[in-house]
Amino acid sequence: MASSSFPAIFLTLTIFLLFIAFPWAHSSTLGIRYISKLLDKQDRERAPPSLQVAAARGVLRRLLPSHSSSFDFQIISKEQCGGSSCFIIRNNPSFLRRGDREILITGVTGVEILAGLHWYLKNWCGSHISWEKTGGVQLFSVPKSEFLPRVNDDGVLVQRPIPWSYYQNAVTSSYTFAWWDWERWEKEIDWMALQGINLPLAFTGQEAIWQKKFNLSSSDLDDFFGGPAFLAWSRMGNLHGWGGPVPQSWLDQQLLLQKKILQRMYELGMTPVLPAFSGNVPAALKTRFPSAKITRLANWFTVDSDTRWCCTYLLDATDPLFVEIGRAFIQQQLEEYGRTSHIYNCDTFDENTPPVDDPHFISSLGAAIFQGMQSGDSNAVWLMQALLHSVPLGKLVVLDLFAEVKPLWISSEQFYGVPYIWKVIVPFVFFMCMLHNFAGNIEMYGVLDAIASGPIDARTSNENSTMASLSSTLILRFALNYPFSSLSSSIGLQLLEYDTIIGPSPNSVGVGMAMEGIEQNPVVYDLMSEMAFHRNKVYVKDWIDLYSVRRYGRSVPLIQDAWNILYHTVYNCTDGAYDKNRDVIVAFPDVDPSFISIPQGKFSQHEKQVSRGSVIQEITESFEQPHLWYSTSEVMRALELFLVCGGELSKSNSYRYDLVDLTRQVLAKYANQLFLEIIEAYQSNDVKGVTRRSQKFLELVEDIDTLLACHDGFLLGPWLESAKKLAQNEEEKKQFEWNARTQVTMWFDNSDDEPSLLRDYGNKYWSGLLRDYYRPRAEIYFKFLIKSLEEGDDFQLKGWRREWIKLTNDWQRSRNAFPIKGAGNALNISKWLYNKYLQNVEVQSLNEAAGTNHVM
Repeated sequence: MASSSFPAIFLTLTIFLLFIAFPWAHSSTLGIRYISKLLDKQDRERAPPSLQVAAARGVLRRLLPSHSSSFDFQIISKEQCGGSSCFIIRNNPSFLRRGDREILITGVTGVEILAGLHWYLKNWCGSHISWEKTGGVQLFSVPKSEFLPRVNDDGVLVQRPIPWSYYQNAVTSSYTFAWWDWERWEKEIDWMALQGINLPLAFTGQEAIWQKKFNLSSSDLDDFFGGPAFLAWSRMGNLHGWGGPVPQSWLDQQLLLQKKILQRMYELGMTPVLPAFSGNVPAALKTRFPSAKITRLANWFTVDSDTRWCCTYLLDATDPLFVEIGRAFIQQQLEEYGRTSHIYNCDTFDENTPPVDDPHFISSLGAAIFQGMQSGDSNAVWLMQALLHSVPLGKLVVLDLFAEVKPLWISSEQFYGVPYIWKVIVPFVFFMCMLHNFAGNIEMYGVLDAIASGPIDARTSNENSTMASLSSTLILRFALNYPFSSLSSSIGLQLLEYDTIIGPSPNSVGVGMAMEGIEQNPVVYDLMSEMAFHRNKVYVKDWIDLYSVRRYGRSVPLIQDAWNILYHTVYNCTDGAYDKNRDVIVAFPDVDPSFISIPQGKFSQHEKQVSRGSVIQEITESFEQPHLWYSTSEVMRALELFLVCGGELSKSNSYRYDLVDLTRQVLAKYANQLFLEIIEAYQSNDVKGVTRRSQKFLELVEDIDTLLACHDGFLLGPWLESAKKLAQNEEEKKQFEWNARTQVTMWFDNSDDEPSLLRDYGNKYWSGLLRDYYRPRAEIYFKFLIKSLEEGDDFQLKGWRREWIKLTNDWQRSRNAFPIKGAGNALNISKWLYNKYLQNVEVQSLNEAAGTNHVM
């Protein structure tokens, strides 16, 4: 199956590299010493304190203009923090009269200052900060100026246990950031700083670097770059030309945007990670350098190995041109941007198969990539997702992606049985990263317990360090009966008290969030961002109770009960499966209905769910099973509690977002059951049953669309309009809109009767998309079901595919507009849908519906 190939490729590659790296086991501290030198250099090169303070004050003005004069900010040294990065919150000694600044927040950088501001607002004032699409900020709980809560007299010192907090995935730039302008980027950088993120990827505008440095013609580059919504994969060498060509206006615009992004990141004291040359080159280089050793890579998910889009070119690592291009790429960025943080990212085979199955080839490639970096920047450090023994000690930082579910640091059973591989390979410093989301799919999902403990385990486990053991790890419990001000004082004291008990592991240098798409599941990102500052495990039960109070601005016991249910169900996925959303509505099965297995037996929504085995048996490569890991009856109970609390909370934007999302989640799983009932009727030759249930399914899709239309966070319109807004003329508007529509539907190459192998990978629960595309698609399938029964023939799979593909191609080219603002009463519509579909329904058990595999 197409979707299963990536994990195998990645794992195989990593096995080879780790196994070869084994002889380096004796050097247990060299890596961290190199990183310490880099940190010292970055500290010396950081923006002046006055500039960082000014940038931090700018964030405060945008976040809380009414309190812009209530806080004083100052930059301090690491020595004042006890030798590491920190922030300190104090009562301002200058606060004597009305108009004086009340709270003094000091930090090593502007990021630490703003993380301290967020810590204060969260823990003393009971506020909440999230993305606008997921409910935005809740700041009405912050007292008026001159009445801000005081902290304890000694102040509160919060140190970073490890220096870096990483953010983004190589494909986030396409799944989320593709159409962002500076206004949206400024909000995101503000959000990053408030969350304490200090090591973000900065990949925007890199196509212009190619053009400027290598003097390639537009036609040479037209075939090299993908379209604006697919640039992430052309950068990784997966595809070329798809969605393109990229107009010159786009290249110029994105380069200017990157300069603004970098300037603000540097002003705040961040360490932006720039791209580096990975070896992927334009086809035109074969003509310009006929003697160069250039290999064509294998097909990447095109239907018929279509070389218009697949089979990109890789420059051989032994060719002298490799290091020359690598150096030039780094130098051109330095020339354009004026500075660097010395950390670079590239992954040649992130989703590609190496041309030869030879560890020496990979080793040579790694050496050439790093040599190119270092020849352009002698202080270069490579940030990547796998290990290479050919990179000098301490010059490679590894991202342990998906560590909230499958942490590689904890054991090495995947690596030929070599024990304690992370202990053995300690010269390579690493991040514990949370992957969490694929393609920006919308699904309530998380592993909160793992997030609350994983970074601590990775840092303190004896697998990595003798400085601490799991038995000495202390759990940080929150005092529920205390007001926010007392609570936060307690937290600060505990962090200080246990400072000497838990020490950092020599090779763990950061935590990170490496999701493919953002603006979903805010509870997950709220907790994960905190873990950059916690030295001890967080007790999630207490944390989640406070989360609902902060998010909605008031304490409502029943909503706390609802969140505790969600914590133990949708946010407690422990089956180890990738949560790639394959709900029937958004990822409609492309399979002959005769081959779908129907489970036996049903249960009431008020009964405890029991395991019944796999609901949908995967018969063909074109059908992926919906993932379900929790009791649907319990989650319906949480929805009931949300509805009961609506009278108290409906004015809260964050409550309305959560209500829409939870109602959507429950109805989506009900739709999966309803689809199985349709298939059961089909297999029983019950044409009336198929017709009746099909109509109910289509009506349900329309009703969910109406629900989603209530909130700005679930709309198709902003995605399309932001794409068109960046266009300079009508042709570009058509091209950019086609890119935007294609990414969320068919995604990639297809023929008239063969759908894309990546179809629905970027699916979204967005109003407009359900009504205008997902519903008509399901209607076509049901039409063929009924036709099969009425005519007594087999299901016409090819006929269904042709009509579906035509629908998709037409939809991708269409230009109809969709709302960009939510409309409708979320509470009333949620109640109506609950009464219509869920009040008396028997819920089919979908447990153990097998996890899906990750493609991208």
